[in-house]
Amino acid sequence: MLNSKLDAPSNNEDIWLALCNEAKLWSAAEPTLETLFQKNILQQKSFQSALVKVISTELSTDHDDYIAIQKAADDALNSDPLLEKAATADLSATIERDPACHSYLKPFLFYKGFQAIQAYRLANWLWKMERTVLAEFIQGRVSKVFQVDIHPAATIGHGIMVDHATGVVIGETAVLGNDVSLLHGVTLGGTGKEPGNRHPKIGSGTMIGAGASILGNITVGESCRIGAGSVVLKDVPDNTSVAGIPAKDLGEAGSELPAITMEQKF
Repeated sequence: MLNSKLDAPSNNEDIWLALCNEAKLWSAAEPTLETLFQKNILQQKSFQSALVKVISTELSTDHDDYIAIQKAADDALNSDPLLEKAATADLSATIERDPACHSYLKPFLFYKGFQAIQAYRLANWLWKMERTVLAEFIQGRVSKVFQVDIHPAATIGHGIMVDHATGVVIGETAVLGNDVSLLHGVTLGGTGKEPGNRHPKIGSGTMIGAGASILGNITVGESCRIGAGSVVLKDVPDNTSVAGIPAKDLGEAGSELPAITMEQKF
């Protein structure tokens, strides 16, 4: 069925098989989009080639851009196998945590949060390779196309879900652990005063609600909950809920991994 959750695939090959099966089902269900599914999934050889196709298509402005991004993405994924593993972890995180997501194909082709994170991963690889001009070009395209601004030098773990994504900003020295969930309008920014290491450090398993701003070189611990619309200006201990302007400690987070349970009632 098109609207039923799938069992979690055990590896990249299983996820690729799920994407292909869903593309066939969706092509039959909506023939007007058959070309889309053919070009992006069914004519591709692997998860990697499909990911390169989608990212290159979304971010390019012309054929020359497409070729440049495609080559860079191929180089990155061939050089660092962890990039593909991170992408599949992000995809799995999205279907596991988003109640509106019932297939792997939906975020892979249609969710700008997933696509923006994969484009960031490419830009980050380029940044580390000292190809900063192309990295910043990709950052700029992601900002224009997806309304998501992630500096290529930021450090982001795997199993990341960026839900809705519009207006998300992640600064240059920000660090996110694994299995973090962010909603739209989240800012991980500086205070405007500090040079150098000036952005937040977010622990694994943390959920950051819509419109929350976490500012400055502060630490949000592991398995925390940040309430929607909050402004966080100081460190948050592990397994803590905070909310408000400025954010106040509301006690324990209520679960071992708030990013996975996604409970937003405080």
